[in-house]
Amino acid sequence: MALRIRSEKDLGSGLLYLLLGSAGLSIALDYGFGNAGRMGPGYFPMVISGLLLFLGVVTLARSLLIEGSPITTVNWKGLILVTLSVCLFGMLLMGAGLPVALAALILVSAKASEKFALGAKAIAAMFGLVLFCALVFVKGLGVPMPLVGAWFSGILAP
Repeated sequence: MALRIRSEKDLGSGLLYLLLGSAGLSIALDYGFGNAGRMGPGYFPMVISGLLLFLGVVTLARSLLIEGSPITTVNWKGLILVTLSVCLFGMLLMGAGLPVALAALILVSAKASEKFALGAKAIAAMFGLVLFCALVFVKGLGVPMPLVGAWFSGILAP
């Protein structure tokens, strides 16, 4: 019995999950794992990579078992803008700070959607998300991300 691909989208997604999971796992192997009570620096990356690998296997199996639609076109605008927004976040984080970097990520990635409109509700949601992330990650969890980056520290500091 020959294997037949029934869903090209699931096949592509499964291969991407396997690729990302394998890359993450190979990088995380150099870090200490620890245990659930005292997690090491490799604990979270290894767990996420393992989940990606599992999801990749399930999605690949699904591509062989369940009929799906073929891949027609690639949304290049969305792919480029979402990738650009993540890169922009990384470049802005230390220099501008978390609020500016996160606002840039949200605005650029939202532009990838055809339904996006920059209105009062969208701006309010963006400010709410930025405030939530600053409070939870920086203040609550102590993640070392600057709220005011090096570019603005001379302007905003007394």
